[in-house]
Amino acid sequence: MNDHADHADQTDHAEEADQSGRTDGAAEQRGSGRRLSTRQAAELLGVKPATVYAYVSRGQLTSRRDPVGRGSSFDAAEVEALARRSRREAAAAPSGELSVRTALTLIESDRYYFRGVDAVELASRYAYEEVAEWLWTGKLVRGARFTAPPEPLAAARRAVAALPEHSGPVDRLRVAVAAAAVADPLRFDLSEGAVLASARCLIPTLVGALPEVGPAQWGGDGRLARRLWPRLTAREPDPDALALLDLSLSLLTDHDLAASTLAVRVAASARAHPYAAVSAGLGVLEGPLHGAAGRLAHRMLVEVLERGGAAPVVAEYLRAGRRVPGLGHRLYQGEDPRAAALFGRLEGLPQAGPALAAAREVAAVMARQGGGLHANVDLALAVLTLSCGMSAEAGETVFAVARTAGWIAHALEEYQERPLRMRPSGHYTGPRPPQPMP
Repeated sequence: MNDHADHADQTDHAEEADQSGRTDGAAEQRGSGRRLSTRQAAELLGVKPATVYAYVSRGQLTSRRDPVGRGSSFDAAEVEALARRSRREAAAAPSGELSVRTALTLIESDRYYFRGVDAVELASRYAYEEVAEWLWTGKLVRGARFTAPPEPLAAARRAVAALPEHSGPVDRLRVAVAAAAVADPLRFDLSEGAVLASARCLIPTLVGALPEVGPAQWGGDGRLARRLWPRLTAREPDPDALALLDLSLSLLTDHDLAASTLAVRVAASARAHPYAAVSAGLGVLEGPLHGAAGRLAHRMLVEVLERGGAAPVVAEYLRAGRRVPGLGHRLYQGEDPRAAALFGRLEGLPQAGPALAAAREVAAVMARQGGGLHANVDLALAVLTLSCGMSAEAGETVFAVARTAGWIAHALEEYQERPLRMRPSGHYTGPRPPQPMP
């Protein structure tokens, strides 16, 4: 595991160095005195001289006043690295689709990887906080713990407590993020260290701001999964169930450019602070086509158990023209690897037996239809929440808390890119001007 981790770490740092142009080799070239004038830098970049200074103001280039002439000079290696990056961006996605370079998550051949390491294996071996640190830094921080500072936590709890009782989990989390942001005067510092410090405080603040369903002492000050448990269920936790909750958090940490993650990157591209970027992700997550799938799968399983079989329930979904929740994923031809990992562990949880059987019956009924749909992580998460006495909305909570780490990782990547690069042009379809004044 550590050999893989070291290799992935080296690869990511190499990529980051290539993107920024600030490699050790570039430093050596700077030391050798190879400099470019403004005109030479502009020619190499294919832009006007004024744009070169715009790059300087954005932090993408560094300039040095020429002690002899009247202009500025630029490190040649740094300019060349920026030119290579600009050419890659211009060449990306020839079909016109938005393409975003990322060193975080790769999905291929029905598997997914965090920084080159098998994500299921990583999540099965390490706790959520450790997986988050790996995604953020490419380094494994054994025993990592996240702690909520008193002031942001108190502000988030007051804000959440003021919401109506019927507020959903994402409502509460959005409000908690906004309150925590206001309590953090350093939120506008977008340096890597500052963003990571905010992330390590924000995630436990979100958990701590949620209303308690079970006794507070069940949460304690241990792992995040343990602290989240009494916010999800009134049942006393057992080690196997807690381990499953932690596994769920780890598996859901990131999943490439899902809709919510793309929203986070757009916000980060505009240099929104990390709290605002997470808020953008939560806004998209609340959509019925993204974050609500786990809730729908939970309710379907409840209905299957109440009616004693999956066939009549599935028939009603199909008759109404509704999609059966918890099945199929556009990125996987076979079974969602996250679902496979959770189902494998759920088999060892005695109280999961009925819900697990119901989920498998739903999948079997649909398989007879010949649609080729396999169980996805929403169905597995629904089995967990139902088995542990959690509400239908609990899956959304788990998903949102888990994915916050991934959103922060993508925001960190985007802060290193050219600002406002995610600005597509609209394809205007309205009446051509000039039109009469209304």
